[in-house]
Amino acid sequence: MFAKLLVANRGEIACRIIRTARRMGISTVAVYSQADRDAAHVAMADEAYAIGPAPARQSYLDGDKIIETARRCGAEAIHPGYGFLSENAGFAEACAAAGLIFVGPPAAAIRAMGGKSEAKASMTAASVPVVPGYHGAEQSEGYLAEQAEGIGYPVLLKASAGGGGKGMRIIERPEDFAAELAGAKREALAAFGDARMLIEKYLIRPRHIEVQVFADNHGRCVALFERDCSIQRRHQKVIEEAPAPGLSAELRRRMQEAAVAAAKSIGYSGAGTIEFLLDAGGEFYFMEMNTRLQVEHPVTEFITGLDLVEWQLRVAAGEALPQAWDRLAINGHAIEARLYAEDPAHDFLPSTGRIRHLVLPAETAELRIDSGIRAGDTITPHYDPMIAKLIVHGPDRETAVRRLGQALGQVAIAGVSANTGFLARLARLPDFLHANLDTGFIPRNEAALLMTPAPDAAGIGLAALGVVAWRKAEARRQAALTADPHSPWASTDSFRLNAPGRETLRLTISDSSFALALRHDANGIDIETEGQPIRAEGRLSEDGLLSARIGGAKRTAHFFAEPHEFSLFVDGERLLVSLPDDLEAGSGVATSGGLTAPMPGFIRAVLVSVGTAVEQGQALVVMEAMKMEHTIRAPSAGTIGALHAGEGAMVEAGTVLVEYEAEGG
Repeated sequence: MFAKLLVANRGEIACRIIRTARRMGISTVAVYSQADRDAAHVAMADEAYAIGPAPARQSYLDGDKIIETARRCGAEAIHPGYGFLSENAGFAEACAAAGLIFVGPPAAAIRAMGGKSEAKASMTAASVPVVPGYHGAEQSEGYLAEQAEGIGYPVLLKASAGGGGKGMRIIERPEDFAAELAGAKREALAAFGDARMLIEKYLIRPRHIEVQVFADNHGRCVALFERDCSIQRRHQKVIEEAPAPGLSAELRRRMQEAAVAAAKSIGYSGAGTIEFLLDAGGEFYFMEMNTRLQVEHPVTEFITGLDLVEWQLRVAAGEALPQAWDRLAINGHAIEARLYAEDPAHDFLPSTGRIRHLVLPAETAELRIDSGIRAGDTITPHYDPMIAKLIVHGPDRETAVRRLGQALGQVAIAGVSANTGFLARLARLPDFLHANLDTGFIPRNEAALLMTPAPDAAGIGLAALGVVAWRKAEARRQAALTADPHSPWASTDSFRLNAPGRETLRLTISDSSFALALRHDANGIDIETEGQPIRAEGRLSEDGLLSARIGGAKRTAHFFAEPHEFSLFVDGERLLVSLPDDLEAGSGVATSGGLTAPMPGFIRAVLVSVGTAVEQGQALVVMEAMKMEHTIRAPSAGTIGALHAGEGAMVEAGTVLVEYEAEGG
């Protein structure tokens, strides 16, 4: 086994690799960009080295810098994690040329699966079923449009060199093909440096099933069961579980045999994933191979009892896989939920900024948390906005689903928008409880998933209790700065001589306004609103934990003061609480005749010019943030008055991009 390992990645996977390597007695080296100098993986490693500015192309994607760092610090091996250089055959070859162990498959295997078109041809030769489509070299717009017509709409346009939903478009009509092709090529070129496209028949309501394979350098290759990754947004996974619900033993066997055949056909070694689409009739088709460890590998670890990162390191060091793996059985059920800094209600736009508060449940034997983010860290536009992964395990799927809901109910993230409430609602959906899964799950359940919950009596009571408790704490803090900290004028409980304190408290809770009549006493407050009485008692700790009894029922929540409002977290939902005079921060898209950037990002394309007459919904500017494209569209028919950001510009959230004059305005 090698003695020193350089981890060429960031975030939760870098932390995970460092933790495993340390347990194995291996010294670890972290690399970091300027934006990550205070990151968790930097603090965890035995050594850490700066490798460049924040943009990934100048740091984490600069293979020469990483190899030079490994040489300088005496590392014997490099683990690329997942993403960045993990599927870069040139980097794997450069490591070998430098005398370094690349913890991953041979460069030839990466190259064989690196282009989706070549991979499909290879799998066809290996008798692995593939989705009907075009995977050829001719890439002219006209020829690709002809191929799409021949395959039959709807079709799926995909970047040949990539994954993770980047450069992917579902096209339902021929008239949309040219615009979608141009956007997909731009996104693919920005993400992978390769604009080649392939076209596939878009299957209706398929499931996304992937098989975990593992191979050593002694000719042994095994399948470690499968995962269902059907619940996705923007073609990126949100929920993953193992084993896949509802698969017969025969179908599971056939998929595993096909996956092993695929891996063996390219001389694979290490951890990899063969991804299939499963149609409603039980037929499966090869989609792609990820020649690396996947974000969702913890669910496989839970049901097998294996540490896949440890075995990556062992295989890279020349060890053989144990024969005992032939007798592995599925142990229970595991589900993973990805916590992202994003706004599901606004097309899952990433959210940037400083994480002011981060509360995650305590880990147990049934709950694991993988994260590289801490309270105080900043989510930037340069990297994926994942905050953490919650992974639960149970003896059966029903128990695992219940534990997932319980874990999500304990999460509180303030300072950025997060998808916690979205995930909590998803965990309660009948379709999810009954494993009615396919890749259209989120659009099909959009109304229930994206609704803004109206505060119930418990929410109103917790909000009022939180505001009153915060107000008292703030008054005590201010009084402590005065000459008479015990003055009755510092009281905030509406004190009256020989009578209970009374007041009217006006609150806005998630866009609903309330006038609350409060009566204070020594133990809490009596609330009346619209004729409804609510009794609230409890205390707010310094770390934001609100321990309460509402109407006699015990409730636990988190309550944080933010610059212009309060955040109340109840059962995974975030309720925004404000007083009438509070100023609310806004991120508007259109203001004073201008269309603004909804987030920080790069301008990838400006599709109009000054004076252009446009129709409602017409694409005007294309931005890139967190590796994805976001299109700014005309809110109505009108005319372009001015353009304030050209292609290649980096802009902040709220920057006016287009001066816009509405028709008849």
